[in-house]
Amino acid sequence: MSNLMPRHRIVIVGGGAGGLELATRLGDTLGKRGRADITLVDKNRTHVWKPKLHEIASGSMDMSAHEVDYLAQAHWHHFRFRVGEMTALDRERREVHVAAYHDSEGREVTPDRSFGYDTLVLALGSHSNDFGTPGVSEHALKLESKADARRFNERMVNACIRAHAQTEPLRPEQLHVAIIGAGATGVELAAELHRTTREVVAYGLDRVDAEKDIQVCLIEAADRVLPALPPRMSQATEVLLRKLGVVVHTSAKVAEVQANGVRLADGRVLPAELVVWAAGVKAADFLKDIAGLESNRSNQLVVLPTLQTTRDENVFVIGDCAACVWPEANGGKGGFVPPRAQAAHQQASHVAVQILRRMSGKLLKPYRYRDFGSLVSLGEFSTVGNMMGGLIGGSLMVEGAFARLMYVSLYKMHELALHGFFKVALDTLARMITRRTEPHVKLH
Repeated sequence: MSNLMPRHRIVIVGGGAGGLELATRLGDTLGKRGRADITLVDKNRTHVWKPKLHEIASGSMDMSAHEVDYLAQAHWHHFRFRVGEMTALDRERREVHVAAYHDSEGREVTPDRSFGYDTLVLALGSHSNDFGTPGVSEHALKLESKADARRFNERMVNACIRAHAQTEPLRPEQLHVAIIGAGATGVELAAELHRTTREVVAYGLDRVDAEKDIQVCLIEAADRVLPALPPRMSQATEVLLRKLGVVVHTSAKVAEVQANGVRLADGRVLPAELVVWAAGVKAADFLKDIAGLESNRSNQLVVLPTLQTTRDENVFVIGDCAACVWPEANGGKGGFVPPRAQAAHQQASHVAVQILRRMSGKLLKPYRYRDFGSLVSLGEFSTVGNMMGGLIGGSLMVEGAFARLMYVSLYKMHELALHGFFKVALDTLARMITRRTEPHVKLH
């Protein structure tokens, strides 16, 4: 009779770091043993670790070597993948509604569909928050997806080629890049661009003087770069950025993004051919009070310590779209778990265990965020960070080769969660061998 019992239906919406790791872990346990049907839904067909987008944008990473095909991953790890973007949630019928998926030519590939669930996990990540700043949607680029990263890279390379080919003098904004937001994404992109733009020019664009013509400026409304991190880390990072020639503007609030630059609140105009918005994040707009679930001002869904939503025990939320209380934040004053890859990784591991407990009728255990610190890569020049702050009760400043090793290990942890030790070891060895024969910058 047990074989006739319906399997527990688990639907995971969002194939980012947390969602894909969770689907893989559940597939390797419940799916492989036939105890549950696991379905992953995402609007894209491949996965790229979001903290790598700045490397794709700058051209320093070959995306094809780091993409994960959802269908292939699902096949090897005993879950199903269904392509499409979530549009609505019916909590009474326990169904997720997904929009039709169209190809690049506008042809319908899959129709509107609905997927029934017994346990739903929302792992939809976050988007840039422009705070209603005029001109952002019309003139600024964002780094929210691999398509955004490719678009920026193409425009950057084309800008260099255009400048080399033209006979008239460069306009004031030409070959200037303005990055709005000096958080981790903005800082890392600025450092990578310093190197990759010079390598692009070195490929034969000899009419462009990299030191004289190319300028990267970083704009931050707070009084220091990396405002969410310890001041010592901000100071060390700013010193390194200035050594690279990055122009840093702090205490500079953006009033408007224009077609050929950025206007600050104090009236200054910073000329720029390319503008990147990397300031602030929020969850998807459609999550605001979706199906009567509780949300906050950033559209995040409010969750209990178990990571279940406050108004529906059948719905879990992980990653950037979850408003999860962190009592130890701000020196014990309290706050929320920050939108970081390490948080999504921890929450995916926690929810995988809780779903097993839930299916067995056991009480769920609360999630507790463990802060292992923050790391910011400045490309080949350096890596800085504060490590193990939650373990030693303070902040240990790290820099250089050791910090770089820790930064790389974060990505390796993600790869290990998806592929296991032997595949990651072999792939890493293969990349080390082929990297010596490949160009350092990818011209997409």
